[in-house]
This record gives sequence, C-alpha cells and structure tokens, in this order.
Amino acid sequence: MQFTSTYLNQVQETVSALPISDIDAAIQVLIEAKNQGQTIFLCGNGGSAATASHMACDLAKNIRVPGNGRFRVIALTDNVPLMTAWGNDTDFSNIFSEQMRPLVQPGDVLIAISTSGNSPNVVKAVEVAQDAGAITIGMTNQVGGILKDRVDYCIVVPSTNIEVVEDVHMVLAHCIANGIRERMKLQASLTAVPSHYEAVLAPLG
Repeated sequence: MQFTSTYLNQVQETVSALPISDIDAAIQVLIEAKNQGQTIFLCGNGGSAATASHMACDLAKNIRVPGNGRFRVIALTDNVPLMTAWGNDTDFSNIFSEQMRPLVQPGDVLIAISTSGNSPNVVKAVEVAQDAGAITIGMTNQVGGILKDRVDYCIVVPSTNIEVVEDVHMVLAHCIANGIRERMKLQASLTAVPSHYEAVLAPLG
C-alpha cells in the first residue's frame, strides 16, 4: 500500500537527517557520568514513557563490558504507585520531579523525552535536575518546544509527525546504547595489558 511505503520513507528520511554530533555528545556525557558513578534518570509520557523505560533497561543491562562497571539507572516512569500518588495528591506535573528531588545529585544526568517538548511534568523534571546541578539531555521533535532551550544537550528529531518522532526516539535509544557499548569496548581494549608484556611487567620476587 502507498500509505505504508510513504510512512516508512518518512522514518528512513528522518533517521538519515539526525544530528550525529548531538548524539555523540550525549553518548560522551553518559559515559563520563557512568565513569564517575553518577545516576541516570529518564522520563517521558505515553509512548515516550515506554521509550524511557526501554532505554533504562538497555543502559542497565545491555551495554555491560567486562571490567567497565555498570550504569546506575532509574526510569521515573516505572513506579506507578508513586507517580499516581504525586499526581492525585498534588498535580500531574509533579510525577517525575518529586520522585527525583530526594535522589538527584550534582553530576547526575536526566534524559527527558517529549515528542512536543512542552510536557509540563518533563519540563519540571528538567528544572529540578538543573537546580540540583545535574546535566540534562532532551529528545524532542523538529520544533523542540520549551524543552529544546531548557536542556543542556538536545537531540532534535527533524519531524513533526508524532509517530515518526516516537519511532526515531526509540532508534536513538538503541543508537546511544550501542555507541556507549562500543566506546567502552574500545576503552577496555586500550587499557588492557597485552599478554606478551605480562612477563616484563610482572614484579620480581
């Protein structure tokens, strides 16, 4: 069907136009945070909540490299009782920020995902993170909304089609996880002692 090919072409064209340098910058920020023992927080609504949870899973499990430690990751989308408690007892805009407020530390990272860039609860989480001295990374659409100018780093998906943007956000999540894993592997290989040097470097005794 023409509709099918049209949609898939939109996704392909959007992926091809992604800002590579911004993606690489986000990867570097996350690696540095991991090396310093910082915590990565993620948030988003609807499909973006699913992407946040999925990305948290990948960061926590799928990028392990022997001898390179693991990420400390919290998806603020996953504690349903706590989200609904804050939403019901105060306001829906507090469901992420109030979870993060007692946990976030200077140098931590918040990945804020919003297809519009204007979700009040996501923007509020960014504000709380920055007030605490954390680094903020946004993933949004072509327009960018409020989020684009609030975060420290922003990956803008060049589309305003919400389905395409959500699809590409998931591609970005996998791209970032893969990029982190490959850089960690490279780092591990560069710091490893070659076997033929072991005898030379072994202590005498």
